[in-house]
Amino acid sequence: MMRAKPGSERNRKNLRSTRTAADEATPSPGASPLLGLDRSLQAELAQLTHGISPAAITAAYLDWWVHLAISPGKQLALLAKASDNLRQLALLAAASDDAGDSTGPAADAKDRRFASVEWESWPFSSIYRSFLLSQQWWESATTGVEGVTRHHEQVAAFITRQLLDTCSPSNFLITNPEVQARVVKTSGANLWQGSLNRMEDAILLAAGKPAAGTDAFRPGHEVAITPGKVVYANRLIELIQYSPRTSSVHSRPVLIVPSWIMKFYVLDLSPHNSLVRFLVERGHTVFIVSWKNPDAGDRDLGMDDYLKLGVMAAIDEVTAIVPGKTIQGVGYCLGGTLLAIATAYMARNDDARLASLTLLAAALDFDEPGELGLFIDESQLAYLDALMSKAGYLDGKQMAGAFSILNSRDLVWSRIEREYLMGTRLPVSDLNAWNADATRMPFRQHHEYLHHLYLKNDLAEGRYLVDSKPVVLTDIRVPIFALGTQRDTVSPWRSVYKVHLLTDTEVTFCLTSGGHNVGIVNPPGPGPARAYRFGTRAASAYYVDPASWEQAAPTHAGSWWPTWEAWLGARGGARVRPPSMGGALAKARRLHDAPGQYVLAN
Repeated sequence: MMRAKPGSERNRKNLRSTRTAADEATPSPGASPLLGLDRSLQAELAQLTHGISPAAITAAYLDWWVHLAISPGKQLALLAKASDNLRQLALLAAASDDAGDSTGPAADAKDRRFASVEWESWPFSSIYRSFLLSQQWWESATTGVEGVTRHHEQVAAFITRQLLDTCSPSNFLITNPEVQARVVKTSGANLWQGSLNRMEDAILLAAGKPAAGTDAFRPGHEVAITPGKVVYANRLIELIQYSPRTSSVHSRPVLIVPSWIMKFYVLDLSPHNSLVRFLVERGHTVFIVSWKNPDAGDRDLGMDDYLKLGVMAAIDEVTAIVPGKTIQGVGYCLGGTLLAIATAYMARNDDARLASLTLLAAALDFDEPGELGLFIDESQLAYLDALMSKAGYLDGKQMAGAFSILNSRDLVWSRIEREYLMGTRLPVSDLNAWNADATRMPFRQHHEYLHHLYLKNDLAEGRYLVDSKPVVLTDIRVPIFALGTQRDTVSPWRSVYKVHLLTDTEVTFCLTSGGHNVGIVNPPGPGPARAYRFGTRAASAYYVDPASWEQAAPTHAGSWWPTWEAWLGARGGARVRPPSMGGALAKARRLHDAPGQYVLAN
């Protein structure tokens, strides 16, 4: 096993090249008439392309095409592969027995489109295997071409895969045996119901309303119902303190910072899967930040505002309500990234009010952001700037659309097959309803975090500035619990694991089954099979690469929640009487019931 010293020296080298002045200012929309003209045109185009830059896609395909054109060896390899595919197609066409055919490629185990036994009868076995052969050929054609930049190769391969998925035989009645069997069984009623489903969705979309069934999960009624009070509010956050459910609590409170691109109640869904309720019932005093859903008037709020008016204001208030006690900070997704920035900022200023830091699916290094990185380059971000400059914010529906594209096979095409062809709707869950409750991002803040975190990776490389000076992750000294999820397309777990490289403190790392949301909303008890691995690296220990760590870490069945709560409890301090709700200023502030008002804004 390869071992190396922790990464503090790397960050110190990066600091020597840190700029001492603030980075370029956020573009000021309309600063010149000509710039305003460009942005207006691009904003209109962005509406038609759903925010995807045609220049970025064109550049990727042009890079691929030019290099393929001057690569005769690659062309001959593709020609040979095409010839072999034609041979297999001929064999598929000749195999017409009722027992089916096993010639040609089988579907990937993760590809559920062709898993049903109906697909193994002829001619459907030939149809879907022909499609898979074409898909495999195009995968070979768009990858492995020497000279193409890594980013352009990934974009070309991804877009090609998306285009091919639109032609999948599972998407059409005439080539889908499962749908045909359903038609026979229901005498066509499934197609009638599917047309009604399509019409209902079209009406709701045109009216700007959420998907059918989501109105059964309303914050403060069916979800987000853990009792608590809004104990503080400013123009950006409401701070909620939850009512104690035990006679004594750990003396150190827990402050949760969710991502600003989601509403906080993903961590307080129904009572059986509420992470907040789970902590409160085990004797923790829990506070959570509820971000305002910004509008056009908030266009100039930036990352510093989210740090100062958000995290730091919340820490100030929790300290006032529970005086003399340090705080256990918990950040989810980009809320974790922001909380890590705050922790390093506090360490730089000798502010010791945090006792521990938990990062749930939160990346600190954005060099490998997974397929989300396909949408992050100069062309794409300039296009987004133009789109946001018109409204003053990025609509959450556009962000949700980008995430759907990343997993279109499961989130788009399988849904079309199930609801419009098979005529069935799956019951809407609380997590589905929360996911449809989209939020907006203000222009300046969205521009800054995309450019400085994703595109330039300033935080990991020691260039991220707060108060005109860099914050450095190696300054963090509190123990860290970092969680990654195995199927995360937003914060890939190997990127989350880089916390070992970027900090010189004790790190407990946990890898759990599930994706970015399901892996977090992962309560103990009945439910789908779940498992996790975890282990602790001492501050003085050497680095272990993620593959070696994964191989060595034992697997534990069940939810990771109890293991994490035990970690928090060990650092939570002595048990004491619960603090008062809102502290000394409670009466003056006229506390309102949780979940507050910000979470209700559309």
